[in-house]
Amino acid sequence: MSTRQTLPVLPLRGTVIFPGLTAPIAAGRPGTLRAIESALKGDRLVFAVAQKDNTEEPSADILYSMGVIARIGQVQRGLGGVQLLLHGEQRATSLQYTMTEGFLSAVVTNTEEMAPLDEKDAAFEALHKEIRERAAELGERRGLPEEVVHQVLDSVTEPGKFADLVAGYIELSVAEKQGLLETLSVEDRLRKVLVMVQRQISLLEAQEEIKSQVQEELGERQREMFLREQMKAIQKELGDDDQSKEIEELREKLNKLELPKDARTEVERELGRLERSGRESMEAQVIRTYLEWIAELPWNTRSDDQLDLTHAHTVLEEDHYGLKDVKDRVLEFLAVRQLRAQQLAEEMDRTGEFPAAKLKTTADEAPSASIPKKTNHEEKDRQITDKREAKARAMAKGPILLFSGPPGVGKTSIAKSIARSLGREYVRVALGGARDEADIRGHRRTYVGAMPGRIIQGMKQAGTKNPVFLLDEVDKLGQSFQGDPSAALLEVLDPAQNDSFTDHYLGIPFDLSEVLFIATANFIQNIPGPLLDRMEVVDFAGYTEREKQEIAKKYLIPRQLEENGLADKKLSFDDDAIASLVSKYTRESGVRQLEREIGKVARKVARRIATKEGEDPTKDGIISAEEVRELLGRPKVHPEKANVAHEVGIATGMYYTPMGGDIMFVEASVRPLAAPTAEGGAPVSLILTGQLGDVMKESARAAFTYVTKNAEALGIPKSKLGTVETHIHVPAGAIPKDGPSAGVAISTALASELSGRPVRKDIAMTGEVTLRGRVLPIGGVKEKVLGALRAGITDVILPKDNEADVEDVPDEARGQLRFHFVGTLEEVLALALLPEPTKEPLVAVA
Repeated sequence: MSTRQTLPVLPLRGTVIFPGLTAPIAAGRPGTLRAIESALKGDRLVFAVAQKDNTEEPSADILYSMGVIARIGQVQRGLGGVQLLLHGEQRATSLQYTMTEGFLSAVVTNTEEMAPLDEKDAAFEALHKEIRERAAELGERRGLPEEVVHQVLDSVTEPGKFADLVAGYIELSVAEKQGLLETLSVEDRLRKVLVMVQRQISLLEAQEEIKSQVQEELGERQREMFLREQMKAIQKELGDDDQSKEIEELREKLNKLELPKDARTEVERELGRLERSGRESMEAQVIRTYLEWIAELPWNTRSDDQLDLTHAHTVLEEDHYGLKDVKDRVLEFLAVRQLRAQQLAEEMDRTGEFPAAKLKTTADEAPSASIPKKTNHEEKDRQITDKREAKARAMAKGPILLFSGPPGVGKTSIAKSIARSLGREYVRVALGGARDEADIRGHRRTYVGAMPGRIIQGMKQAGTKNPVFLLDEVDKLGQSFQGDPSAALLEVLDPAQNDSFTDHYLGIPFDLSEVLFIATANFIQNIPGPLLDRMEVVDFAGYTEREKQEIAKKYLIPRQLEENGLADKKLSFDDDAIASLVSKYTRESGVRQLEREIGKVARKVARRIATKEGEDPTKDGIISAEEVRELLGRPKVHPEKANVAHEVGIATGMYYTPMGGDIMFVEASVRPLAAPTAEGGAPVSLILTGQLGDVMKESARAAFTYVTKNAEALGIPKSKLGTVETHIHVPAGAIPKDGPSAGVAISTALASELSGRPVRKDIAMTGEVTLRGRVLPIGGVKEKVLGALRAGITDVILPKDNEADVEDVPDEARGQLRFHFVGTLEEVLALALLPEPTKEPLVAVA
């Protein structure tokens, strides 16, 4: 039977009181204190109801409608408010909240719960029994004594009151407890409480498991620390304490490195193995060497680029004479990097940080957890380092340069100048003769005497992450059954892959993306196609004789005088002496042999000064051409010179070698056979001598076919076309010769011999010919032209398609030569053959 009554309201914050439970309550708000005082003056009953939120001043809007009629028990007053015990007696529902005399009161009516239809039902009894068992288990898991738990639970036998008892003690939110309070069906409330009790048990089980794991891990660590201390004591007794110190020093050095995740894992694993192995064991020595390599590599050390183009131009001009095209290409490379740096700086000024796209933030690059936590100053330093690293990576991508040209022209030295102009470290690796893939990638640690490859060795030598790295003589790589080293270079020289280059010895990736790789080669034809495709070729051509003289004056002579103790003797070479050294004692595109000859002169002068006790053996300290002849003896080089007269059957061709260009003579001779046949008969044979290659022989046959077929147009009498033997010879028979570019010279020599018209002595020619008389383009124009100029040639015949290549010839040389560009042999012969036999006497060739 429901009854209505008006009771003071006791708002509850953060809790819900259930019927049959007693709970301590602290009250301090003025309205709540007035409500308590009103209840104490009456029958000590209040309507205890939970607030929907934790508001300081409660109102009817924030109070639930269902609560509990509770009786105030013991009251204890204090300065901060009132402490009281509140005992829930009956569920009740508020019909109306009103504010009277400064506190809330409510008209409430009792709310009866809904009993189960049949308390003897097996399912209901099983539910009741299950919740009792689970509640007892929960209490025991919380650490309560088993007797206390059963005493409390057994004191309540009614299912509804038991559900309220358990709901009051488990940890639930206010909303969940209010939901249980408002669940009037006893069976439903039992089910809900059972679910929440089971959830609490599962949570406690998980916590206990985690706690057990933590305790186990801590126990293992403590055990390990204890064993380590024991090991240290044992090692100290055995005299192995030095090894422990070495390992600790090595560990400290490695912990300072900001290694990638994979590298850190491998380092920790190897350190553990090193600690467990004996000091004198072979395994310990191998592991120690490996870890020392890791510690000495520049994982995060880099140089700051100096991107001042004026400074770079000054450095290049100081170190090298000429090479304008090469210097321009280097300055263009530096200009691109300077503009990238400016763009990054502008973007950082605008956004306050480096662009995210420029950063490479991968999980593998996160510092290891073993690194100690950084202070504020260290964190600022780390941020500065990160910004430098981001800037370096953003600027790292760029071409890989290949300096191609003959020996001695400055390929290696200009790479060193690039490093000096950039302010970077310089490291050179000679690849000539390398035939094993392990030379590049290193040996695996399973082999005795294993070591890293030349790339990692070079990085250790450089000491920074972004050096200028010269791969010298990349065209001299060999191949063997041990692998192809040029294939191993494919990853090194690919900007898209070399950020994770893995040396076989290290077994972990190393970032090469910030390295400026420069390669050198004499023959780019010897470089495999895939490797050549990864590089940008910069051609180094030979020097002219005037350039060699200037280089000798500015660089070679001062250096050799210094090296031979003559710097304070005020010695010098006059122009004729330098010209004599260049033309009579050296034959090369570069200046390496020239420097050797200058050094030889300097040594002989030094000896004469030393033996004559300081007497000057030269005239006023100037070495002349005559003194060079006296000191060095007869000239060692006899280069080809242009003919002194126009001759029949001798044409001047041009050729190219890695040592530079030069001229060669092609001789043709025709003689009748002993038993000639009728006029117009076909020739019997074509003889080719001079150690000619297959391609050159084919050019000679094509030239002979063209000349004989066009005999009438070329003014060749029919008597010369009988049964004859035609002989073509190229002097210097000990030297192999090949290539198609001698076709023009062979045709001219044949036409001259058969027609009797002399070939001009001052004209040289090059070009490939076809059976139809077309002149096709060839290569090496610059070197061939410079060789012709050195030989005294004044006119040069080139294929029309090579006209643009003349722009590569130095202005000085172009001013001394006349160029004739032809498309057919008819044009060649018109230029090269004189219209009628010359009156000059023929010169016999010894």
